Amino acid sequence: MSFTELGLNDALTDKLKAAGIAEPSEVQRQALPALLGGKDGIIVSPTGTGKTLAYLLPLLQRIDGSRKEVQALVLAPTQELAMQIMREAEAYGQPLGVKATALIGGASLARQLERMKSKPALIVGTPGRVREVANTRKLSLHAVSFAVVDETDRIFSLGGKNDVEHLLKMCGRERQTVFVSATRSQAMKEAERKWQNDPWVSDVTGKENENGLSSTLRHWYFQGDRRDKIDLILKLVRHMKPTAALLFVNDTEKIGELQAKLRYEGLSVDALYGDTRGQERGEAMQRFRNGRTKLLIATDVAARGLDLPGLPLVVQMEPALDADHYVHRSGRTARMGREGTSITLIAPEERFIVDKLEKQLGVTFEPKMLYEGRVVSLEEGLARKGASGKGRSKPGEEGRPAWKSKAEYMASLEKRKASTEGQGREPKPAAAEAKQGAERRDTGKLPGARTEPGAGIRAAKVHAAAGKRDEATGGKPAAKPVAKPAKIKSDRARDQKNKGAPKWLKAKREAAAEDKPAE
Repeated sequence: MSFTELGLNDALTDKLKAAGIAEPSEVQRQALPALLGGKDGIIVSPTGTGKTLAYLLPLLQRIDGSRKEVQALVLAPTQELAMQIMREAEAYGQPLGVKATALIGGASLARQLERMKSKPALIVGTPGRVREVANTRKLSLHAVSFAVVDETDRIFSLGGKNDVEHLLKMCGRERQTVFVSATRSQAMKEAERKWQNDPWVSDVTGKENENGLSSTLRHWYFQGDRRDKIDLILKLVRHMKPTAALLFVNDTEKIGELQAKLRYEGLSVDALYGDTRGQERGEAMQRFRNGRTKLLIATDVAARGLDLPGLPLVVQMEPALDADHYVHRSGRTARMGREGTSITLIAPEERFIVDKLEKQLGVTFEPKMLYEGRVVSLEEGLARKGASGKGRSKPGEEGRPAWKSKAEYMASLEKRKASTEGQGREPKPAAAEAKQGAERRDTGKLPGARTEPGAGIRAAKVHAAAGKRDEATGGKPAAKPVAKPAKIKSDRARDQKNKGAPKWLKAKREAAAEDKPAE
């Protein structure tokens, strides 16, 4: 079925052909007739399936470009996603005479207010900035008849709920409301019941998985020590040679250190933070899209809605927090029917997270390892190592990750040993342990026991004195020491008792002791 048969006008179909889009995607085939008919809609479809055009084309066709007032509003959770929607709106709205303006947080407010003077028919923006402009009375939403909330699940579950609801209340009562997302969370379902009237729901399960993941996406995981993850990332990028890769981390505070280490190793790396300013974010994305940056580090919040056509690889340095986060991370690749790979790096204690994601998403994670510069299955790699004798355990190799060579592992052990020596915790090899055991049997002294300064000299003197006593007594046991006089004992007891007492009490006790008759 063509776009014309779905109800689009000639201006839009010609623009689509010029952009190289000849046939609609599955989600577009289902959404266009319903949305052109004016029904509220819910579009739940995997990332990269054409959701943006599925709601944007009907919106642009229904807008009257000759009216000098805002008639449509599109809200997105991030600056990047809002700018992507804005670029599409400008491209497809131009032949229809529809003006669009972006109101995006992090950009110059004064400049955006200046653009509002052109009386745009479509506003695309982030909820916080749109509400800020609306509160200044520079933006009127009473004539809005078409409202779209993209990435609805994230907006309603991660802090943008109040702003969105405030803006929806300001729009016209007879508006058409469309919610769009890759996953349908409980928060999104609650918003549907509150803000939509008998909505139409998209269904693309015939082409894609119900979990929101593309069927052309491969799921791999590598298991190793936490401290070796950066080393593994370097190996993956160098051996797989992807045209570009997106690297996810859970903790924003780790991005700076990770970026510095990867750059030190010679990789071209940029990073996106959740609070990255609009200009810096745009420059970083431009370098990444142009191929000047090989690797882009991002958090879940910073990467929301990134549209990276042809991205072949997503690497998750730390496992996703839950199934929804995994879907949105992995959805950056394998878009529009292309193949892609999502790699998760886990420590042994994180293995249960992979098992949990497999059950929740209904996918299979393949265990992989690096062997002689190639990514192979774990079974194949271990079999080849065993056949070549490389897989047999040798002294000092216990605990070596399967993807790490012996030389690299031994080098990491040396570094670890050097760090522990610097902290006074030198690891003891087996030979040293055996020697210390012999010393314990011979001397009865614990190895590594601390001694005071001069203790060795005193011990030598005691040993020499004992030798002289042995010569004097002919090897016979020395006589028992004579008991100390009672007076000395009483004096010591008095001194112990007087310790810490005031001077007047000490004088009184000493006087009483002098008056006491000798025993």
